[in-house]
Amino acid sequence: MLQELSSMDRITQLQDEIQNLLTIMSRTIAYLTTRVNFVQVSQEIPVTKQRNPDKVDPPDVFEANKRELVDDLMVKAKQIEYLIQHLPIPEPEDVQAARLATLEEDMQRANQEYAAAVARSKALYAQISETLRGILNDDEFAAEAPG
Repeated sequence: MLQELSSMDRITQLQDEIQNLLTIMSRTIAYLTTRVNFVQVSQEIPVTKQRNPDKVDPPDVFEANKRELVDDLMVKAKQIEYLIQHLPIPEPEDVQAARLATLEEDMQRANQEYAAAVARSKALYAQISETLRGILNDDEFAAEAPG
């Protein structure tokens, strides 16, 4: 189940497994509340409603399904526990701060290089434009010259 994954992949996998556990739990509750007949649990509170017999599982089937649901919940809980135990150890705060400072410096350097490249490209554009204007002006004079 646990493959060589990045930290975010492991967290995403854990999130997916927790979502699966919640789905199993909600379906278990839905099954337990819809596939059994009402039973009187207190002498003071009578049972006033009965379910349609077609919608109620026999007691032996209901017990077997209930055991299977518990087993599914336990397996999923153990999978989640395993994933939690294999999450990467968080980086110490001072190491994170140093890494972020280095990234900030790299970003500032890259921004400076970008600004210099943009300035150089504008200067080259101006030179090319000036050269083209000069050539066009020279061509106009050459076309007008007698010859």
